[in-house]
Amino acid sequence: MENITWDYILKYIIVGDSAVGKSSILVRLTDDRFATTEPTLGVEFGSRILTVGDEGKKVKVQCWDTAGTESFRSITRSYFRGAAGALLVYDVTRRDSFEHVTSWLNDLREFADDNVTIILVANKTDLCTLIPPATSKSATSSPIPKSSPQIAQEPESTVGETSRKVSMRIRTVSTAEGAAFAKQHGLMYVETSAKQGWGVLDAFESSAREVLRRLNEDELKRRKPKGVKLDKQQSKSGSCC
Repeated sequence: MENITWDYILKYIIVGDSAVGKSSILVRLTDDRFATTEPTLGVEFGSRILTVGDEGKKVKVQCWDTAGTESFRSITRSYFRGAAGALLVYDVTRRDSFEHVTSWLNDLREFADDNVTIILVANKTDLCTLIPPATSKSATSSPIPKSSPQIAQEPESTVGETSRKVSMRIRTVSTAEGAAFAKQHGLMYVETSAKQGWGVLDAFESSAREVLRRLNEDELKRRKPKGVKLDKQQSKSGSCC
């Protein structure tokens, strides 16, 4: 008999405005590298097997990267159905991409399954800092683990008269604001840099852990015996009359 290489297969989707780094997140997941990409036309697909939870379950994440332009929106919505997890991505240096998160969330609520696990992803943090996030916090009861220690590469820079100045962008959406939005809407939350690799695996592993937790809870409910529930005295006496 052929060995099973995974315990679960989970469908994921990545949604958000165009140019927020969705395709780069997918490449980081599948190939663990950064590459500049052209705007997605329709959808792109990739997969990876992750080890999730204390029990070390093997989870094959099948991920669909969807186009962020309005012209493809009707097409991308058709991929929402059946998704176990969704990454809702915005660019921390583009206020408009965060303001549009509500619209994308409404699409997920309408077209995805009711039990889909959604994690809000604040991407491109490397444009604002050379230091990776110390911790990534979840807006749910399931904590997201710390990002793996990595050496930050120096961002693009400009050369002045005699000194070399690092060119950093202004962060227009704070950690507190992003986390507050996630908490308000019952989402998980993580900060990432697809370029540096900060937090990307955190996003998939923590949300997959939440999906498995919900699956286990549903399984326990299905196995719960039906019928009359005896109180303690009746249980001890062995009689319900």
